[in-house]
Amino acid sequence: MALNNLRDKIDNIDDTLLRLFNERMELVHQVGEVKNSTGAPIYRPEREQSILNRLKTQNSGKLTDAAIDALFLEMFAVARNLELPEAVAYLGPEASFTHQAAESKFGALSEYLPISSIPGIFREVAKGTAKFGVIPIENSSNGIVTDTINCLDEYDLAIIAEVVVDVHLSFATISEDIKTLKRIYSKDIAFGQCRKFLQDLGLDEIEHIPVESTAKAAKLAQVDMDAAALCTSVAAKINNLPIRFENIEDDTNNKTRFFIISDFENQPSGADKTSILARLPNKPGSLVDFLNDFEKANVNLTKIKSHIVEGQSIFFLEFNGHRSDEKIKFILEKYKESIKVLGSYVKETDDI
Repeated sequence: MALNNLRDKIDNIDDTLLRLFNERMELVHQVGEVKNSTGAPIYRPEREQSILNRLKTQNSGKLTDAAIDALFLEMFAVARNLELPEAVAYLGPEASFTHQAAESKFGALSEYLPISSIPGIFREVAKGTAKFGVIPIENSSNGIVTDTINCLDEYDLAIIAEVVVDVHLSFATISEDIKTLKRIYSKDIAFGQCRKFLQDLGLDEIEHIPVESTAKAAKLAQVDMDAAALCTSVAAKINNLPIRFENIEDDTNNKTRFFIISDFENQPSGADKTSILARLPNKPGSLVDFLNDFEKANVNLTKIKSHIVEGQSIFFLEFNGHRSDEKIKFILEKYKESIKVLGSYVKETDDI
């Protein structure tokens, strides 16, 4: 078939897509009016996941599951912002991994508020300045984020979703010759994550300057001919900083998990996970008895981590299922004086 004929067919399909997108947005508008009249939240992660699962099941074309996620999650975000623009607070600055996690759920058109600390994000969501907050909860190399646990304990906000992001770092510099480099900027933890790369290129002996973020590192390196940055590829591109090497981290399976928090609770999706904090009595066997009740109820615990809050030992636990499931409601009722339910949400992963 001639190229012009193919292009004509594509143009016709684009015209049809535009009409269908507008038809969908009109229906979304009607749904939004119903939600506004009842006070229901615009963002329903469990509903979006149900749509994605249905589409992937019936898909028989060239689109991959990842491509379906990318296309439809962006469309969901456009629809939400047409109905009720709601701010998303994240651990800044721009181009951080938390920003990447936020955009993966809320799309490019949302209003984003970079906040400099995890407690600051919780404060802004609690005040209503932002409807949603995106914060890191754990990294596969560095474990649980203490500030997040402390804030989940302190604030009356719910986890409504989780996002898992692969942690990839790039080596970027405006210098044409890395042998002339005198310093490297990055967040302190990134130097350790890229130790083997730096050693292999003989860059472990030049000055390593820690800064507050990899995004700040890219900005500094962009105006310093003698410097490079260990940063995300997004940070390098935003600052027009040439990337010399990509995926330079020692652990190629390094991942960070993020929570999305808000002021409402999710409905069951059929594929949920629940997170809780537990303060158990300080007596022998209390933890064993507690865990045995999960086994008796046939509830699959996927994570248990001990944590210290204000000198007191608490446990951060996760298990499969929704807080409204009958077998889970029994446990939550039995230990209601000892448990704080942090949220039930669509499960993205069992662990990282």
